[in-house]
Amino acid sequence: MSIDRDYTIVVLEGDQTGQELLEESLRVLEPFAAPLGVRFRRFDLSLENRRRTRNQVVYDAAEAVCQHGLGLKAATITPGDPDDVGSPNALLREAIGAQVILRVGRRIPPVQPIAGVHAPIAVVRMAVDDAYGAKEWREGEGLDEVAYRTEKITRRTCRAVAEFAFVYAARMGAKVFGGPKYTVSPIYEAMFKEELDAAAQRHPTVRYEPQLIDATYALLLETSGESLVIPALNRDGDNLSDLVMKMFGTIAGSESLILSFDDDLNTRAVIAEATHGTAPSLQGKNLANPIAMILAGAALLSYIDNEQLRRVHRAIREATLETVYDGIRTADLGGQATTSEFTDEVIRRVRAKLAVWDALG
Repeated sequence: MSIDRDYTIVVLEGDQTGQELLEESLRVLEPFAAPLGVRFRRFDLSLENRRRTRNQVVYDAAEAVCQHGLGLKAATITPGDPDDVGSPNALLREAIGAQVILRVGRRIPPVQPIAGVHAPIAVVRMAVDDAYGAKEWREGEGLDEVAYRTEKITRRTCRAVAEFAFVYAARMGAKVFGGPKYTVSPIYEAMFKEELDAAAQRHPTVRYEPQLIDATYALLLETSGESLVIPALNRDGDNLSDLVMKMFGTIAGSESLILSFDDDLNTRAVIAEATHGTAPSLQGKNLANPIAMILAGAALLSYIDNEQLRRVHRAIREATLETVYDGIRTADLGGQATTSEFTDEVIRRVRAKLAVWDALG
């Protein structure tokens, strides 16, 4: 799973609170990673610059991610006008050949999750195709007007998502749970089900409990606390991951990873980001929760084959959760800390952890 290249993280700047939280993540990451050889290469993916460059900056950034293998992305604005610049997320995923989006809901002690959840729940979502990027059009007028959409998925992507789900479940000691609504889509969604069933045959030691997507939602509210990996189509996974994050307390509680693989499922490139959007109502108020972006930055270090950087990854993750545990929390978690106060405390704890670990050898 390691990306052993030149230790360069491509920083993809964004909009509104997304950009503010990216800077908080870098405040944590840079002091500990830069002395170990990590470099940062920035691209301005703000809506203004995407419009000015007609999305060329997005393609330039994607090329850099393919070159270096690692990207850290802020939340960005997707304009509603179909004639505007569109979604940079979709463009990036296509350009790097992304296949999987991984989002893992985890406990944030002492935040009380809902529905008896306590073990991790990972959503393994298709990164491309399905409802996203589909061709849409309308015909007719008045009450006879009809809207159409042409979607597609590929067997290659279905296989990558299915295989990754089972490999990840084996590593987590989890059960692969859920799946598509193949009963009402025996051609389109059934392709994904076929690949999940085939992956189950290749990984007989991994527990497999296929469910239709609607049953998956219902059964999540009755979960016994078992670790789950839920493979999903692009649109289903988008909706499902927000629900899973909120079940653990906040949509800002975990990072999101966009993964591109070669044919042997070796990671070619990974972009880490928060699961939430740009939160314009919080812009400039220093109140937003930076947990997801801090964890996103740390997650990239785990993909570099360097033991010291992996220690930094562990230190940041532990320090972030310990900060919450000790009562320093932003308002969405019932606390009174500002964004910068939370980040300051994480930095202090990371520095202390690394110093103690060094002293202990």
